[in-house]
Amino acid sequence: MSVLLSGAGMTAEREDQEDAGGHRLESFRLHMVTWNVATADPPQDVTSLLHLNSPKPADLYVIGLQEVYSGPVRFLSDMIFDDPWSHMFMSTLAPLSYVKVSSIRMQGLLLLFFSRMEHVPFIRDIQATYTRTGIFGYWGNKGGVSIRFSFYGHTLCFLNCHLTPHIKYATHRVGEFESIVETQMFDCNKASKIVDHRLVFWFGDLNFRIQDHGMHFIRSCLTNKTYNLLWSNDQLNMMKKKEALLQEFEEGQLDFPPTYKFDLNSDSYDSSGKKRKPAWTDRILWRIRPKAPPPDEQEEDGSGPDVKKIRPLDEDEEFPLKVRQELYTSSMEFSISDHKPVLGVFSVELKKKFEAPLVRLQPEGDWSADIDAMILYSPLQPFRSSSWDWIGLYKVGFSSLSDYITYTWVKDNEVAFNQEVMQVFISKEEIPVRGGDCVLCYFSSILQCIIGVSEPFKVRESWVATEEGLLPDRINELDQITMDKDL
Repeated sequence: MSVLLSGAGMTAEREDQEDAGGHRLESFRLHMVTWNVATADPPQDVTSLLHLNSPKPADLYVIGLQEVYSGPVRFLSDMIFDDPWSHMFMSTLAPLSYVKVSSIRMQGLLLLFFSRMEHVPFIRDIQATYTRTGIFGYWGNKGGVSIRFSFYGHTLCFLNCHLTPHIKYATHRVGEFESIVETQMFDCNKASKIVDHRLVFWFGDLNFRIQDHGMHFIRSCLTNKTYNLLWSNDQLNMMKKKEALLQEFEEGQLDFPPTYKFDLNSDSYDSSGKKRKPAWTDRILWRIRPKAPPPDEQEEDGSGPDVKKIRPLDEDEEFPLKVRQELYTSSMEFSISDHKPVLGVFSVELKKKFEAPLVRLQPEGDWSADIDAMILYSPLQPFRSSSWDWIGLYKVGFSSLSDYITYTWVKDNEVAFNQEVMQVFISKEEIPVRGGDCVLCYFSSILQCIIGVSEPFKVRESWVATEEGLLPDRINELDQITMDKDL
């Protein structure tokens, strides 16, 4: 089966797979970026960073940044408006039918999660949190930020970390990571901790260095591209041999140059008096939740090795999930920071737990600012509704949940309903006079996510306004919003 993905002329085919158990698996493409941007402003063009010209466009983008500029004035403005990096990624991806589903910022740490529009109603239970580890755990210049959610029923968690620097603190970095994993908690029965999730990605500026080797030997390996001679002395690889939690995480081969430390605006490693050794500080690792051991491997008391930390097998067997890394590399062309960005492209294969959204909704009749409008929606599956649920009117190509043109409270403006279909009212004063191509999205306040998206439809330009002459001073605030988005 092939699925056509819409959006700015980008198309892709998704092939169904079957595993050994005969389960039909669908493959989704995940594109990840980690980059310590060293307080720099974003570049003008990130096409190559996001592989926007790839014949296989991503389904999901997860972007983790470290050392985003957080001076007092900028940080306060970023709390009110989107920071420059978020704005740049949103403005780049929105025209290609990607929506920013969630984000979290802790001082210089920023984590952004984007999805193709078609998947948005199937991304649920979204939560984000952070952990400070800098200056005795009180300062947020170091630590971890994470976003967790369910994707077609499978729990995923993304953890972006910036750990303690300097070569002598390898053990301390492991301790920070284990503390973050242990203490971060989510309001979710199935996956209250990071390790409870089916799939976890751990990435960021982890700050592990190359130990023992001298500068001359390292530079010789880099010149000859014999990176494998350095792997055994990479601190993260060394620590994985000793730490049980690290052993559960997989990583692709480091077949690219170390991404730290470069002179700014160059491809030359540190030429300052400190002459810091190059290192693979910027990493992307992943972990699939371990399966429970068979009964004969458990202890007589039934507890078995780590069985309290491992969930039952039923879900894993009925709804399998697999991960394959397709690319792990650095992007050497960007030189605004002393770090190079690292990219990871993954194929996530899974069996969906559900195929339909929770809600189907559509506009009723023609829409324009000349007449009050109606929305029809019908629940396709039972869900807990709330008086705080709302339906937003969005322009096609919107960038985030807050990007609505207008909205209506579902319960307050409900005018008719039966067991199958509800009807919700929107006043004509709330509809933009100029019209445009729009979609409707149903937001669940309990699930904190969009659970239904309409097909795109046309809001006609107001006939009355056209007849009377559409003068600039008669354009209402909603039209100004749509005009600003066009610009």
